[in-house]
Amino acid sequence: MQVRQFALGIFLALAAGPVLADGEHWGYAGQDGPEHWAELSEKYATCASGKHQSPIDIDKAVMGDAAHLAFDYHDAPLHIVNNGHTIEVDIPAGNTLRVNEHRYELVQFHFHTPSEEAFHGKHYPMVAHLVHKDAEGHLAVVAVEFERGGQNRALQPIWSHLPVKAGEVHDYRNIKVHLKQLLPTHKMHYAFEGSLTTPPCTEGVSWFVMEKPVSISNQQLASFQRLYPNNARPIQALNGRVIHEGR
Repeated sequence: MQVRQFALGIFLALAAGPVLADGEHWGYAGQDGPEHWAELSEKYATCASGKHQSPIDIDKAVMGDAAHLAFDYHDAPLHIVNNGHTIEVDIPAGNTLRVNEHRYELVQFHFHTPSEEAFHGKHYPMVAHLVHKDAEGHLAVVAVEFERGGQNRALQPIWSHLPVKAGEVHDYRNIKVHLKQLLPTHKMHYAFEGSLTTPPCTEGVSWFVMEKPVSISNQQLASFQRLYPNNARPIQALNGRVIHEGR
């Protein structure tokens, strides 16, 4: 029972996106910024004391040991939220990720700029975190990086309806998000154990960072950055974790 409640708590914290938890305010700059999260509430202590924190700099990886990923995504109606720290799109049941033979449901995805993950010390201009949970409430997050280039067609239905005010929610049953188009063609990825990248920074999250980025236009990037110019947690120590690379 304690394990089930713990796992459910992790899921709710991330599935809701980076929101205000129990009235405690946190942010990305100043006295509410990441270096102070653990001071804002005893519930956030893991943000400072945790040893498997995210995001990380992906520098060295062990080839061939990562799990196989199989995506079964479909079009979904657009339910979009400005939760005060990012733009989040909530997804109904029926879109799945299989990690080897283990099944997860996609529950939501949201965005950070610049990318929270780094590659050999360098960040992409934006990342999408696709949040999945299994039947026991364990989380698996797939990170898709964005590089400057052509317009991203998968983002257009979302970007055309961005809620500009914190707390604003839009529900468009007749507008579809093409979930398959969010993913890069090549499914090579890096896998490691990590945490939530927002308070309470709970650990035990399985991370899969796609190796190949997808494109985003300068105009699309600017539209998001007008709302959230910087909502990325700094890089955290690897602390001996092994990063696996696979397909």
